[in-house]
Amino acid sequence: MAREIKLTREGYERLQKTLANEQQRLAEATRILQEQLENAADYEDSGLEDAKREKMNIEARIDELEDTLARAVIMEGANGDEGRASLGAIVVLVDENSKREMRVQLVSAPEASVLGGGLPKISDDSPVGTALLGKKAGESFVVNLGARQAKYKVKSVEY
Repeated sequence: MAREIKLTREGYERLQKTLANEQQRLAEATRILQEQLENAADYEDSGLEDAKREKMNIEARIDELEDTLARAVIMEGANGDEGRASLGAIVVLVDENSKREMRVQLVSAPEASVLGGGLPKISDDSPVGTALLGKKAGESFVVNLGARQAKYKVKSVEY
């Protein structure tokens, strides 16, 4: 059985909108490709090849989005770990070096990859997201970010 993908309600809706946009792009790409096929005297035309590649890329993106949505499980609030950071949590982090506060939402990788307005998303697969999972307010953690280390303190966790 395919692995389920945990999403917030907002993330699920954003993925649905992205899918609808991609389906519109596919219809337009198909129309353009059809026009180029009808007008192409030479099948070696690079514009035709570009249009074919674009259509294939859009189709692949649609397949990926449909698969994600089919396997989606919508997360509602805390899942038994009250007060601990888990998927869907909105967390206020303090960078202990710069003292800067960040308000972010901890989400799954497919949800983090879809751009949308609002709260910045941190994937549970990212270095910061992985270290953040299970932390509660007042706890600190260190993350290796390539050449440097970042130290964060969890100021609050809410759902």
